[in-house]
Order: sequence, then structure tokens, then C-alpha cells
Amino acid sequence: MTKDGGGTDLIPGLGDLPERPADGPGKSAKPGKNGKPGKAAKKGARRPAEDLPVARIAVDMSLPHLDRPFDYLVPAELDARAVPGCRVRVRFAGQLVDGFLLERVAESGHDGKLLYLERVTSSEAVLTPEVAALVREVADRYAGTFADVLRLAVPPRHARVEAEPVAAPGDDDEPPDASAEGDGAGVDVGVWRDYPAGASFLSALADGRAPRAVWTALPGPDWTGAIARAVAVALRSGRGALVVVADGRDVARMDAALEAELGEGLHVALTAELGPAERYRRWLAVLRGSARAVVGTRAAMFAPVAELGLVVLWDDGDDVHAEPHAPYPHPREVLALRAHRVGAAALIGGYTRTTDATQLVETGWAHALAADRQRVRTAMPRVRYVGEDAQLARDAAARTARLPNVAFEAARQALQDGPVLVQVPRRGYVPGIACGRCRTPAQCAACQGPLSLPSSHAAPHCRWCGRIAGDWHCPECGFFQVRAVVVGAKRTAEELGRAFPGVPVRTSGRDAILERVGPERALVVATPGAEPPAEDGYRAALLLDGWVLLGRPDLRAGEETLRRWMNAAALVRPQGPVVVAAEGTLPAVQALVRWDPVTYAERELAERREVGFPPAARMASLTGTPAAIRDLLADARMPDGAEVLGPVPVPPAPGPQAGTDAQDRERALIRVPRAAGHALARALKEAQGVRSARKATETVRVQIDPLELI
Repeated sequence: MTKDGGGTDLIPGLGDLPERPADGPGKSAKPGKNGKPGKAAKKGARRPAEDLPVARIAVDMSLPHLDRPFDYLVPAELDARAVPGCRVRVRFAGQLVDGFLLERVAESGHDGKLLYLERVTSSEAVLTPEVAALVREVADRYAGTFADVLRLAVPPRHARVEAEPVAAPGDDDEPPDASAEGDGAGVDVGVWRDYPAGASFLSALADGRAPRAVWTALPGPDWTGAIARAVAVALRSGRGALVVVADGRDVARMDAALEAELGEGLHVALTAELGPAERYRRWLAVLRGSARAVVGTRAAMFAPVAELGLVVLWDDGDDVHAEPHAPYPHPREVLALRAHRVGAAALIGGYTRTTDATQLVETGWAHALAADRQRVRTAMPRVRYVGEDAQLARDAAARTARLPNVAFEAARQALQDGPVLVQVPRRGYVPGIACGRCRTPAQCAACQGPLSLPSSHAAPHCRWCGRIAGDWHCPECGFFQVRAVVVGAKRTAEELGRAFPGVPVRTSGRDAILERVGPERALVVATPGAEPPAEDGYRAALLLDGWVLLGRPDLRAGEETLRRWMNAAALVRPQGPVVVAAEGTLPAVQALVRWDPVTYAERELAERREVGFPPAARMASLTGTPAAIRDLLADARMPDGAEVLGPVPVPPAPGPQAGTDAQDRERALIRVPRAAGHALARALKEAQGVRSARKATETVRVQIDPLELI
């Protein structure tokens, strides 16, 4: 163990710990230098393996200044089991720690003595060379450590599952022939015929090439079938496929589409809900080659698919894709890196297009894949916008249901034929209340958190600490009655039930998400992302409280609002009515009315390029105490053109723990030209290493291109 990759007498940053023999007191193995055989060892002492005796080990240690492989000797008794990619235990700084064996070599570059491997935890080669190289590149891209990314890439071991026999892929495990009803190159393009470039994309896949496309999908439920057809074509070409979607519900839909397209046994679905044993069982099936295609959530982006030929990411703008653990990699970046490294095809799709995907198209890394305008017009719903206040003042009946008159009439007519979707941005009953006289926001007297109403008969309670504020009085005017500031999904459902008597009202949100609704008439009130698909499509959709989404203090507020609107409107039948309650002159509303997310994304990217915001530029976020941020910035050798913005105080996080600790934290942003992104990540990682080596007690959270900048 050494800073040069070998064993050393002193380990920087972990104290002056002398090297100890790996095989117990008084039993020196005398391996010699550089891993070469030394003097004859005493009887019973360990001997190094004769062939390739030096093992390069990635130690499970997240300290930035120790982010490198370390050399160890492979004892002769572990020679057969110590294979590249296996899990091992080694002695590091006097402690036994886990690690992965990256490779075995004949000699070490270290001049001193090397320690022996303590044991091989499992001889299963769970870390493939392709994934190991990807992990290293992702760690460097996001200013993280190899160990942190490796925890995201390789699931924890489950010994019982690992011991189970796994059937090897046989001749019968072949996807159905996709050449029936051929188009052009003999590939059945299926729903891809709606896209002018769809046939050429599948033909390139069938030929073993690596086309890369940013796909703007037509509204409707056919996106799963389109992806399944692309996966089938990739498998028929002798390669594997990897599909990453946002959540478990999308995994279930994609899993069903793949089973219908491929049959059983050729793919697996990976989600956290499976539990550690079943998830590891399926992951091993991919590793051992018995499953050639994978669909899963963000953790599946590192799945060890053999002969990877296609990577797919659906709805890349969904914030669920953002990894909450360091170094916070995004599947879009990881899959793009992976496709580039192995020469695989890439398909990034959604009903909308993000500015990040637009950047890929403008740089030439990917091509646009979209239907022509005539086909879009036949598939899209009819979208109308309404001004909330003017419409509500005009119609008393609409006021009862908190609906503009146009939306009220659209829902009433559509309910004669089937279900109607109502999207409400906030969950709960009344998530925000204020004084009924002076409009001062109602806050908890104990923690200053916001008060809300959980139901029509409940007393106000704090959303942070949970205390009941039954005797609340306004601190400004002394008034005791409250009014709703924001209305949630439950209150909306209650109001709609009164406005449409006899019509079932169903809710879908975080507490209980509906999987699917039938063709019978019903009002389905859902929060964004929880909208269930309807059999034969919804007859209409109402998108309420647009100001809540558009008014968020977020750089991506307009882009995210359009994504949520279009994802909901895409569930409506072609030419079905969609009413959005928002100001019609806003660019996001106009893009929804025209069903033109591409022009909106191109305009948004151009505006960000003018002001120097991602993805046109690269940015890093540093969060910590003022002193820690100051030290990190002083140690970092920033690339030319770097601009430091801030630091500024970080607002307290919502919740009862928002106290003095949160108020002492600050955030600084570092902006560089896009070409200097790797240099910025390298500078921040080196600075983190300097602070780690001198045992700095205060940590700084480093995020490259964070999802939230404002």
C-alpha cells in the first residue's frame, strides 16, 4: 500500500502506522521487493503465487487522497481464486477492509515490501473490466472517488444467492425474428414507421453499428413498444441492451413490453423494491450472461451487460433520475459515456426534450429523431389555455369546483364517455394557509414552520414538527381565521366531487399511486408524475394551478413545467381536449399548445448560452461552512476562465432540524466554459485530496452540474 500504488511503511492522512506482516506476528513471508520472490521463507510461511503474483486492489476507502489502486501480493494458496473482478479482504492501515481485485501483474512499481491478500471473499468476478473503466471515468467526471461510484455500480454480496446455480444461455434463448414485415433493410420497424428516421435507426442497429439519437416521442402509450422493438433488434445483432427509466411503475410497463417482444428469459428488471436477495440474483444473471437485456431505474446504468450494443434512457428530465449519493452521477451522462466507450448505440427519449439532450444534438453527438408535423397534429390532444382569475369571476358554478368555465365544460362533456385526468401540483388537502384578514403566512409558534390543513375538519398543524396549532392567531393583526394559499390534491378531489355529483373521484399521489384506470367515467386527481394511464386513453385532461409550477425559483422551472404538462397530456386520446390553467403568453404554454418541445428546448438552450448557465457551461456547487469553502477554493488550481459566484448563505432545509447548523452553511458556484469541465472536476478533486490528507474535519459537498442551481 503506497501513494505510488504499492505497500508502504507510512500511509499519508491515516497516521503513522507501521506496516505489519499480513500473516500474523513473527511470521515474515519475506516476499522480496517488487513482488519478486525473496529469500527462502520459514516453514509454514506464506509464499507468493508463481504466476502474476502482484494484485492491484481498489480498496473500499472514500478518502480523496487515497483514490488509487494499491499493490498486494497474492499468496500461493489463493492463486486460483484471486481472479480479476473478485471481492477481497486486505489489511489497510492496520485494519481489515474490503476491496476489489482489478488486475494481476508480474511486478509492482513499489520498491518496498508488499502485504499479502488476507482472503478472497468470493471468487465471482463481479467487477468486469468495462464497468471498472466506466467507474473510473465517472468518478473523474464528477470529482468523486472510485470507491463511491463502485458502491453504486456493484450491489452488496448475497452469499446464498451467489451459490445458486445459474443456467447458461442456450440456443433457444434467442429473441423473435424482427425481420417479418420488413421495411427497407428487412427489419420490422413497427411503431418506428411514424418517424422518418426510425427505419434507418433500426437498420443501423441491425447492422451492428452505433447510431445515437435524441427521440421526441409521439403522445400515447406506444413508447414502451418502440423501445422494446429497438432492444429486440439489438439482441438479434448479437449484442446486449440496457434500458433506464425513472421509477418502478415505468419499469413494470417496460418489463411487460419486453416480455411481449422478446419472450421469457432474455431480460431482467432491476429495481430496489425487489429486495437484496432477488435483486442480486437478477444482477448475477446479467453478469453471467443468462440475461442479455436489462430494464431498471438509475442504479441499473452500471449493469454488467455483456457485448453492450444499445443504451436507452427514457424521460431524462425527470428529477427522479438524479442520484442522491456522492458523487451524484446522472444516468444521461453515464450512459453517454458508456455508449462512447464501448461503441454502443444510444437512444435518449421522452415526450419532451431537455436542454441537455438538445446540447447533444447541437454538438453533433446525437441526431434528432422526431415525427413530422403532420403526424404530430394527428396524434396530439387539443390544448387550450385559460386565465384563471377572469374565468373564475365569470362563472359561479365553476368557482365551486375551483375550475375555469372552459375547464368545467370540457370535464362535464368528457365524463359522458370515460375518465378525465386532473393534474394538481401539490399533494395533501391545503398545504399552505395564511391569515384570513391580512394574508400573512401562518407559521408554527414552536419552529416557525409552515402550517397546513390535513383535512376539512382538522386543526392546522405544522408541516415541519407536526405540532397542532389549534389556537393559532395571526402575529400581525391578531385574526384567528385562515384562508387557503395553495390547494392540494385531496381538497381538489373534494371540490370536484361536489361539482360533479355521482361521478367517482379517485386520487393518485405519493401516499397511494394508481397503476391504471379503466374506461368507465371517473375523475382522476393526480400529482405530477403519479398520473396512471387509462384504458383507451383519457377523454380529457385539466392541468390546474400552473402558476405553482412556473413560479418556482428554479433555473429549470419552465422546462420542468412543460415536461410535467406534456407527460400528463400525452395520456389523453388523440384530439382530446386538454385545458391548462396558465397565462397563454408564456413560452412553456405556447409550446404545449403547439406540441413543440423541440423549439422550446432550442430557445431555452440559446438563452442559457447567453448568460452562461448549464448545459451551455459547466458549473460546480460547493456547500459547506464558510471556512471549509474558503479553504477548498484556496487549495484548488482552477482552470483558466473559472468564475466563482458567491458564496451565499444556504436557506434552511424544510423540517424540524432546520436550525443554527443550517444557517451556518454557505454555497458557492464555480462556472467554467464547457470545454474546461474536466479541468474543473480535476482541480476540485485535487483540492479535496489536499484537505483529506491534512485531516480537515469540515466536509464540503461538491456537485458537478447539480440539478438545482437556484
